[in-house]
Amino acid sequence: MRYANLDGRSRYSSLARILQWKSGWHEEKRPRTPGTGVSVPVIANDGRALRKSTADALTWIGHASFLIQLGGKNALIDPVMSPTIAGFIPRNVAPGLAWNALPKIDLVLVTHNHRDHMDVPTLKRLGPDPVYVVPRGLGHWFERAGLRRVVEMAWWQQEAIEGLNLSFVPAEHWSRRTLLDTNASWWGGYVIERGGLRVYHSGDSAWFDGYAQIGARCGVIHAAMLPIGAYAPRWFMRSQHMDPDDAVRAFSALGAERFVAMHWGTFKLTDEDLREPPELLREIWKRENLPDAPLRVPAIGETLRLG
Repeated sequence: MRYANLDGRSRYSSLARILQWKSGWHEEKRPRTPGTGVSVPVIANDGRALRKSTADALTWIGHASFLIQLGGKNALIDPVMSPTIAGFIPRNVAPGLAWNALPKIDLVLVTHNHRDHMDVPTLKRLGPDPVYVVPRGLGHWFERAGLRRVVEMAWWQQEAIEGLNLSFVPAEHWSRRTLLDTNASWWGGYVIERGGLRVYHSGDSAWFDGYAQIGARCGVIHAAMLPIGAYAPRWFMRSQHMDPDDAVRAFSALGAERFVAMHWGTFKLTDEDLREPPELLREIWKRENLPDAPLRVPAIGETLRLG
């Protein structure tokens, strides 16, 4: 089984295009900028308040990793706690929550199988106790790894798991972990609801018309976690990652109440400076004359209260 995007098309990074990008055979070349030692906002968070509180909240761990607390339940989305991705792309800053700062985890949600979102050492350390919610096509990997409390989901599927109402929703992306398994599992985002409070994590995605469908089908989204980084050069990244301009369009299409920026400052995956995405985002927000209150660009380790 091979999966595709909503329009039926498959978009993925071929080896030839990757080599063209990495070798500089294109017209969007940028000056080299560092991937580590770059100053980005960080808040020290020892997790003490999170372990005691039953308040609804989001805590940004870095990149696409969040701790989501709703109705007294604790969920991790795309947890990556390792010092590197696949042993060769180093973290710019440490995770916003250390292992000993985490509360007991009830659920782990994985948006797709790319290594900056599905990190084997992190998953194995989390162990077999949480329920693992994964896209269709990934369940067998988790079962073989001994993580047998696994629920596979297809697009638009809804499940009540550990007291939370989950919807797996489309994204414009692709999947691969080896040379032979391109698009052999799905990719997407999650809408998570408890007691009328609804949050959305997009996973990796390019801009696509599906954002309006998600907003229409899933109800009012009180906080949308949207990626703003890993977008340059655009000729290569446009089909798989949004830039800040696209992310603002996605926020508007969703009809969400709050924009929570993610997917920047932690790992240098593409050509833009690690500090550039939030700067551009704020410029675009101002250009569009949007009110300041809905925009949140959390520091790594920062907790945002919901409701």
